[in-house]
Parts: sequence; structure tokens; C-alpha cells
Amino acid sequence: MKGLFALWPFWALLSAAFAALTAIFAKIGVENGNSDFATFIRTIVILCAAGLMGYMTGNWQQPSGISGRTWLFLVLSGLATGASWICYFRALKLGDAARVAPIDKLSVVFVAVFAVLFLGERLSLSNWLGVVLIACGAVLIAYRG
Repeated sequence: MKGLFALWPFWALLSAAFAALTAIFAKIGVENGNSDFATFIRTIVILCAAGLMGYMTGNWQQPSGISGRTWLFLVLSGLATGASWICYFRALKLGDAARVAPIDKLSVVFVAVFAVLFLGERLSLSNWLGVVLIACGAVLIAYRG
């Protein structure tokens, strides 16, 4: 079992499962409230949980030990995350979770394209086929027909 905890697919599948629960819990949570305020509450919970996790695992580090470049990109990542969450919760407030979540997962397609354009990563023909299939699948799931 210890070896399983060191494998990225294990953590990626857990991430997917928790993301699915996020959509379900959030859809219920925004039924009778403002989606922006719901995002604020979610952010506070995540902030507390992440801080506690860092402390409990001994992975806390001094902020002064982080380079300016790292700070810049972590702040940009945080802003992008916040914008994503606000948009996601608004979409959940307005639409069905089973249709919103697949469109949100088009982020997989965007990551692949952005990684090639901005990070210089390379994808094989079969990788690109997977990207296209993910995009088509997300649209088909979200389509109300």
C-alpha cells in the first residue's frame, strides 16, 4: 500500500473523485444562496485545510525563502483559481451539475494546448487524439438533446 501513495495516478484519481464531490456538494450549497459568497466560504475552508495540512506534515516553510518569480506565479495561479471558482459556482447556480462539470473539465484540453504553447511540452499524435476526444466528450455530455 505504501507504494501506491508514491504513484501520481493514485493521487490524480483521488483528485478526480474529490472534484466530482465538489460539484455535487457545491450544487447543493448554492441552491439557496449567492454563488460568490459560496466561493468565499469555500476559499476560507481551503485556506484553513491547506495551512493545517502544511503544518501537520511538517512542510511549512518561511515565505521569505520563496523567490520573487515563484511568488509571482503562485499569486497568478491563485488569481486564476479564484476566477475559475467564481465562474464555476456561478455556472452551478445556473445550470445542472452534470452539464457544468464536463465543460469545466475542458480545462484538461486547455492545459494541453497551453503546455505546448507556453511550456514547450510535446504531445504525440495519440496524446492529441485524447485531447480531441476529451473535448468532444465534454461537449456531448453537456449537450442537452
